[in-house]
Amino acid sequence: MQQIIYFFQKFKYFLFFLMLQFIALALTFNNLNFQKSKFVNSANAVTGGFYNQRANIAGYFNLKSVNKALLEENRLLRTQLLQNKFHNLYVDSLVVDSSRYLQKYTYTSAKIINNNYSNRFNFLTLNKGENHGLEKDMAVVNGKGIIGITDNTSANYTRVQSILNTNSKLNARLKNSKYFGSLSWNGKDYNVVQLIDIPRQAPIKIGDTIETGGKSAIFPGGILIGKVIKTNLSKTVNNSIDIKLFNDMSNLNYVYVVKNLHKIEIETLETPKDE
Repeated sequence: MQQIIYFFQKFKYFLFFLMLQFIALALTFNNLNFQKSKFVNSANAVTGGFYNQRANIAGYFNLKSVNKALLEENRLLRTQLLQNKFHNLYVDSLVVDSSRYLQKYTYTSAKIINNNYSNRFNFLTLNKGENHGLEKDMAVVNGKGIIGITDNTSANYTRVQSILNTNSKLNARLKNSKYFGSLSWNGKDYNVVQLIDIPRQAPIKIGDTIETGGKSAIFPGGILIGKVIKTNLSKTVNNSIDIKLFNDMSNLNYVYVVKNLHKIEIETLETPKDE
């Protein structure tokens, strides 16, 4: 104890300088978008490399479970293709002639090398980035359903804002009736999200399937989300429905990053022009 007190007495001015330096840097990055962006990108590259090495080691000891998950995902994807759920979608990042083949989306495969699901603001890290065509605001899905939206990219890595993030708000609908609502998360159970703003007249029952609504330029319509496990029977304006996710968000491996080839055209059209 005496040694600790002596250390602080001897280096108190230096430690005080370090504290002031840290405060100055924090204020700079929080208030200047350019510096903040550069800092985050650099941090992405460093932490991405660490996560990648850790994921490679963990993956070696989990090959059996990973292969089993991939087989199940392939089965689900084949079933969806047979049911025409992914009409007009091509699981390929190469576009030959999008106008000729009416192609609207491309899929790029990636591996999750870091996954947070126990906080209120959860993110994931992918082992691909700008060098692989990934950019901000792209959908991230797998064979079981949605996972999140790309949030930030570096050359070789991408950070994804998980659907288990209290800031996430996604367009979703009831599969059978097509009534729309807003998908969010209350920060409690990582297996359960909430569907809010559903019209009071919407017929809802336990077991109904929830899917993406396709009303944004990010997610294609018809991507699975989960099933209704609890409804608000009072049918109030603040109607909220609990949705059990099809994905186990604590056990994710490989994903697809979805690029909407018409995104820029849609956003340009919807942006108000100055008169």
